[in-house]
Amino acid sequence: MISVTSVVALFTDLGEAELITWVERGWVCPDGVGSEAAWVFHDIDIARIRLIHDLSHRMELEEDAIPLVLSLLDQIHALRGQLRSVLRAIEGQPEDVRKVILAAL
Repeated sequence: MISVTSVVALFTDLGEAELITWVERGWVCPDGVGSEAAWVFHDIDIARIRLIHDLSHRMELEEDAIPLVLSLLDQIHALRGQLRSVLRAIEGQPEDVRKVILAAL
C-alpha cells in the first residue's frame, strides 16, 4: 500500500496537485475516502498512474483526450477478460464441439 507522497516520489515530474486532480477526475481510484491523506494506492493504481503520466508527460496528449484513451483501454482490458472466459468455456467442451467451433471461426 502506497500513500500520495510515496506515489509522487516515484516520478520526478509529477506533483501532488496533479495526482490529486487525476483522482478527482476519476482517472485513478485509490482505496480510502475523504482527503488525500486517507488514500491508499495499490500496484494496479501505480500502473494506471504510470500510463496517465506517459500519456500526458511523454506523449504530450491533450488533457481532454486522456479520458477517451483511458476508456478505450479499459474496454480493451474488459474484452480480453471476456475472451479468456469464452476460451475457457470452449476448452471445457467435448472435442467434437470444439471442432465445430473452430470450423465456424
